[in-house]
Amino acid sequence: MNVLVIGSGAREHTLVWKLAQSKQVERLYAVPGNPGMAELAECIEGVSITDNAALVKVAQEKNVGLVVVGPEVPLTNGAVDAFNAAGIKAFGPVQAAAEIEGSKSFSKNLMKKYNIPTAKYEVFTEAEAAKAYIKAEGAPIVIKADGLAAGKGVIVAMDMDQALGAIDEIMGDHAFGSAGSRVVVEEFMDGEEVSVLCFTDGKTIVPMIPSQDHKRVYDNDKGPNTGGMGAYAPAPVGTPELMARVQKEILEPTIKAMEAEGRLYKGCLYAGLMVDANGPRVVEFNARFGDPETQVVLPLLESDLVEVMLACIDGKLAETEVKWSDGAAVCIVMAAGGYPKSYEKGDEITGFAEAQELGCTVFHAGTSCKDGKIFTNGGRVLGVVAKADGIKAAVDKAYDGVAKMTFKNAHFRHDIAHWALERLK
Repeated sequence: MNVLVIGSGAREHTLVWKLAQSKQVERLYAVPGNPGMAELAECIEGVSITDNAALVKVAQEKNVGLVVVGPEVPLTNGAVDAFNAAGIKAFGPVQAAAEIEGSKSFSKNLMKKYNIPTAKYEVFTEAEAAKAYIKAEGAPIVIKADGLAAGKGVIVAMDMDQALGAIDEIMGDHAFGSAGSRVVVEEFMDGEEVSVLCFTDGKTIVPMIPSQDHKRVYDNDKGPNTGGMGAYAPAPVGTPELMARVQKEILEPTIKAMEAEGRLYKGCLYAGLMVDANGPRVVEFNARFGDPETQVVLPLLESDLVEVMLACIDGKLAETEVKWSDGAAVCIVMAAGGYPKSYEKGDEITGFAEAQELGCTVFHAGTSCKDGKIFTNGGRVLGVVAKADGIKAAVDKAYDGVAKMTFKNAHFRHDIAHWALERLK
């Protein structure tokens, strides 16, 4: 069959890369795609990923049998609903189900109603009321823009000045646009984070290998939050005992809650969790594959991704075996200098062949191509991924790959997987 992937980042490049390994795939298409995907798929530019009618038209013209929607924006915009209406199979939740990511207040209220463990919180539409609550609760405290903010709408305020300033930034200065017209203020959870992605057909839930993302821009988890500076899998914090609790206390109740609310959830559900002495609690839900978690989880998937996705769509996940390899995978994100604030674009990137010769896979996140050369075109530019028998070997191999990649003012963290390496000591 022909398969269409929607999106342009490293997550979508990873999806294309994994789908290309399926015997069921005849031709791959991407809207809009990126230069990395162009090596495996036909990239179709000039179509907005929020124009559902145009996306359906592309799928019909290319005789597409499966659409995979990568980013959150088209999901919350009803892309899957549009494909369903046209009789085209699409992997991802429908618009009503994607609200679990589209609105943090919806997600938090759902968890409160169905007793799914999460941080204590309140929702505000007025800045002064939010500030009064913060003054009563004290710091550290977490302030989140309610809507979609490309992974950056969360401020972890360690003191009162920063917390009150976050309200001014989100609600007064509209730093995240309309996403910040409502804010969620929640207790600060101190522990170790783990990302648990799962496949689901709305009934059956198959967790993927637990991974861990590094959100802060600088080493030692310093600096502002980003979309993610690197990831690794498996995350040692995700022990079999913890994963059993996650399944029973979080994933199963959430999928049942969504069905009870008339929002049957099919696709990939991402649970970002905080693990402390009390066990796992939900930091956030995403309605799609994580980025950069996808870059380390899918390389460990041994099953045919097309088969798994079709089983989710058709309600047959219980009959489908999902197999994983034993080793470990590490992704180092190479970003433009200045990210997540202002940064330059248009610098030439070299070293792809050299990194690949070391056995690394380089996924394009923010790149452009001109006259056969690759240039920077985003904040997060590349994800350099390595697989090995263990975390330490995968880390070393990934950083060897990073050393081969060059572009002006390239920035990356030097301590990806430090939590795991410290545990291994």
